[in-house]
Amino acid sequence: MDLQGLDSYQGGPGCDFNEHVLHKTILVGDSGVGKTSLLVQFDQGKFIPGSFSATVGIGFTVMLLGDSGVGKTCFLIQFKDGAFLSGTFIATNKVVTVDGARVKLQIWDTAGQERFRSVTHAYYRDAQALLLLYDITNKSSFDNIRAWLTEIHEYAQRDVVIVLLGNKADVSSERVIRREDGETLAREYGVPFMETSAKTGMNVELAFLAIARELKHRAGQHAKEPSFQIRDYLESQKKRASCCSFV
Repeated sequence: MDLQGLDSYQGGPGCDFNEHVLHKTILVGDSGVGKTSLLVQFDQGKFIPGSFSATVGIGFTVMLLGDSGVGKTCFLIQFKDGAFLSGTFIATNKVVTVDGARVKLQIWDTAGQERFRSVTHAYYRDAQALLLLYDITNKSSFDNIRAWLTEIHEYAQRDVVIVLLGNKADVSSERVIRREDGETLAREYGVPFMETSAKTGMNVELAFLAIARELKHRAGQHAKEPSFQIRDYLESQKKRASCCSFV
């Protein structure tokens, strides 16, 4: 049974939500009755037949994690719509193409639930990939990454894909966390890392495509086939786009 959630909450700087309005609407029903199309119609004002149909042969669940205000919701909106918006929350599906195959990512934004960790915990076990964000202009959000990783190791699947993201790289004048600090922490925990900007789109699509590629490779990997290295893939892609990176 598929569940699609819509939440309203305060998303931190850059995404102004009313923290006094907290509600959840869940679409429930058998597969194929049109739950996702109904959500897309509400969100985008248009009907897209077959967008997330059974023709997509493989699908995975992705969660966005991190302290309140690091930009999780804006990060999701940038990937989903290619726009930096405020006042909107979407828990959505997105179909991407990896090596000619269509891969569906069901993406859950946990923003607004940080105060209710038990709610977030319920979703950990269902996620195949986690994007863990901190704000490069907020030291406490970076310091709390260790706590987030501890929770992930306790509640998530053993082989969950984790990518650490230093968000808001466009606000370089307010930076308090060096890129090197993020790289050092990522090496300590053995996870890939890169800096992103939900506002400009820097490395947003790359983050999702990388985990989609990793998950697809795992699902179809043969015994003698070399494993896909998500860290090497991210580094190679970042070098190709280095002209657009922030310093």
